[in-house]
Amino acid sequence: MFKLKILLCILLTGNMVFSQNPVSPPGVYIADPTARVDANGKIYIYGSLDMVAGEYCSTRHHVLSSGDLLNWTLHPNSFASAGEGDAVPYSDRMLYAPDMMYHNGMYYLYYCMSDGSEGVATAGQPEGRFVNGQKIEGVHGIDPTVFVDDDGQAYYYWGQFSAKGARLNPDMKTVDSATVIDDLVTEQTHFFHEGGFVFKRAGVYYFVYTHIGRQDRATCIGYSTATHPLGPFKYGGVIIDNAGCDPESWNNHGSVAEFRNRWYVFYHRSTHGSQSMRKACVEPIEFLPDGSIPEVPMTSQGAGNPFDARKQIDAARACLLWGNVRIVRDEKHPDNEILSAIRHNDRAAWKYLDYGNGLQGFKVRVRSKSGGKIVLAGDKPWTSTFGSITVPENCDWTELSCEIKPKSGVETLWIRFEGNKEKDLFEIDSFVFF
Repeated sequence: MFKLKILLCILLTGNMVFSQNPVSPPGVYIADPTARVDANGKIYIYGSLDMVAGEYCSTRHHVLSSGDLLNWTLHPNSFASAGEGDAVPYSDRMLYAPDMMYHNGMYYLYYCMSDGSEGVATAGQPEGRFVNGQKIEGVHGIDPTVFVDDDGQAYYYWGQFSAKGARLNPDMKTVDSATVIDDLVTEQTHFFHEGGFVFKRAGVYYFVYTHIGRQDRATCIGYSTATHPLGPFKYGGVIIDNAGCDPESWNNHGSVAEFRNRWYVFYHRSTHGSQSMRKACVEPIEFLPDGSIPEVPMTSQGAGNPFDARKQIDAARACLLWGNVRIVRDEKHPDNEILSAIRHNDRAAWKYLDYGNGLQGFKVRVRSKSGGKIVLAGDKPWTSTFGSITVPENCDWTELSCEIKPKSGVETLWIRFEGNKEKDLFEIDSFVFF
């Protein structure tokens, strides 16, 4: 487990790495991930930064980078609108979701603020720091994104409920107001909520966005397509839905990128039983011959292989939570995250675990309140049970183990929790099979 002094080292030096979902490190909540691949062979994630449960975003951005999509480096304080490193002289407001685009030797960070203003800052390297923030005149809204076409022409998109788009002038800092197009994608026709992102593949322009077509919540990443960067766009479908990642999950926001000849969707998942405290994640996707994108599920493994069940797995990598259970910071160790607020009949899932040729034991690190039972199950959580542990009342962090029915192959792990129906049962830090 990460220790507090290690996290402080991360925040000060930015030289630590993390792997698989979520790709945001423990105790750091990077949401709204826009992924950009740089000429140096690395991929970078630009997103907003949640710091308080129940409140979106903050006055600074961090950047994540990776050379393989499995190990991620945190570059802290890449841009700020207030406090240390303040690069926005005209405002101290919250920074919402950003985007970044490289063009003609310069890195441009496009940001938006809680008052609806949008702006651009620059840096000489992809991780920043980005400086000299200035307003983009004639633009008001949230969630800017930029696309540069094959001919070098750049386009700027923004908006909520109804997206706008326009050409960017050659300076990459001003919009050609004569080219503004309204209603590129809308809530009524395309299920568009916010969070636009545009890319091109095989001559087709894809508008990716936060999709509000299910459960009256904006939990999906959806897409529409066109043959021109300013439309008209035809609705395509859903790429991923984060419903079930947290009891209170409300929104999603992400991007799509090609990295080393494979395509991926980047998105976020909520934690803390809150609509905020979101963490960036990634899943591989495919394109069918007609250009459509089949929906993919949330997983714990992300861009990597299934987890080796013989190695310790952090409980906070659960990709599905049902009931009251949620992922939170450990109050005594804020650099670490755990499963907490577990109640009777709650469930959690990890996709996917590789049990190899057969394992016969399970060990879990728990901290108990009223105690209860941990029930292990496979792809069918109510019927495919293969082991259980009784957790005693009132104990600090301890390890408990049990024998299980022999397990082999690759499968989802479901854990079902049982106990007093009126109280929280226990908390889980990590587990391993043997």
